Amino acid sequence: QSATYSVNTSQFSLSFLEDSEIFNAIMGSGILGLAFAMSNTGIILFLILLLSIAILSAYSIHLLLKSAGVVGIRAYEQLGNRAFGAPGKMLAAIIITIHNIGAMSSYLFIVKSELPLVIQSFLGKYENTGEWFLNGNYLIMIVSVLIILPLAMMKQLGYLGYTSGFSLSCMVFFLISVIYKKFNIPCPLVDVNHNMTHTAHYHTATNGTDDFCKAKLFTTNSQTAYTIPILAFAFVCHPEVLPIYTELRDATKKRMQAVANISILAMFVMYLLTALFGYLTFYDAVESELLHTYSRVDPLDVLVLCVRLAVLVAVTLTVPVVLFPIRRALLQILFPAKPFNWLVHITIACCLIFVVNLLVIFVPSIRDIFGLIGATSAPSLIFILPGTFYVRIVPEDKEPFLSRPKIQAACFAALGFIFMIMSLSFIIIDWVTGESRSGGGH
Repeated sequence: QSATYSVNTSQFSLSFLEDSEIFNAIMGSGILGLAFAMSNTGIILFLILLLSIAILSAYSIHLLLKSAGVVGIRAYEQLGNRAFGAPGKMLAAIIITIHNIGAMSSYLFIVKSELPLVIQSFLGKYENTGEWFLNGNYLIMIVSVLIILPLAMMKQLGYLGYTSGFSLSCMVFFLISVIYKKFNIPCPLVDVNHNMTHTAHYHTATNGTDDFCKAKLFTTNSQTAYTIPILAFAFVCHPEVLPIYTELRDATKKRMQAVANISILAMFVMYLLTALFGYLTFYDAVESELLHTYSRVDPLDVLVLCVRLAVLVAVTLTVPVVLFPIRRALLQILFPAKPFNWLVHITIACCLIFVVNLLVIFVPSIRDIFGLIGATSAPSLIFILPGTFYVRIVPEDKEPFLSRPKIQAACFAALGFIFMIMSLSFIIIDWVTGESRSGGGH
């Protein structure tokens, strides 16, 4: 009986590890932008869009697993190679690299936005008084040099196995705190920094209502263009699905699809609750980085300080984890047959961290990172590449070109192109017309 119990316990722990790896692959900094997305769509429209992206992500994983099963390949870039030869492999590697650079940028933007507030809290200051150690740009350079670069120089990440569970715990803590704070923050909000008025007036003018503390079910404004890209960015896990499939215990397509579906469902619930309670706390005054908005209530709040510290540790440790696959993709593109070389290994890490630091210093809002990456690499990884891989890789003797599954896959890829073009057009129009820049990190 005890032997049976130990077997069941080990099976449960393995299953949990598999799920937590997928959770961590899906869940990232995108969770911090969801309340802002809801404030620009309304609750019902946001729910419809979130559910649609979740279902389409699950279908996308089905296409990837089916394609991988046909040819026995368990790497995204290799599927590109099988479908379109060397150009396909190169394209997949470039898109994954762009997406991961965007993810790294969003993580460092959180450090830029939140670390000054943490130091401010420890010093007992109610507002940023302008010292260099409260300047986010200096702080990300210090964190990059002292923490991220040494970890990125390692040949292998020994702590990798611990980051997924720790990051998941941090985000659950974040969600619980968001729900708790909803019932402890009054509306209308008394802004300690006296900068709420501008945000409130902007949204009031945009939405034509003075009901600032009333939740909207449907609404649109110039910022609504960022909603689908933010949601798409929040659900991208596709490059990690195939490596996790390789490591899966009793690996079968059915089992991997079940693990992915459970993970997507769990993330859907977590995302919905975070967006809903974040929005119902601040309504139209919510910033594009939710955690930053809490500094308007009480900069010295102990619970928010603990959440900030947990999120900062999680994102800082995740940056090197994201850097490793970028370096691997760059090595495949630039030095495909070259053996391991320390100089190349360290140089690529330094160059990547330097480029990402520049991006984070000069990009005004995390909303722009979510929007641009969510409108380019995210639709490519969720819609376009899985659909085209499926059409090209699954042989015609199994499924003819005009069979229903292949037509569905082709339409799925076409949907990705439409979504990409529309999202990019709206975002560029918003940039050109210079609409309101409400966002964390200002």
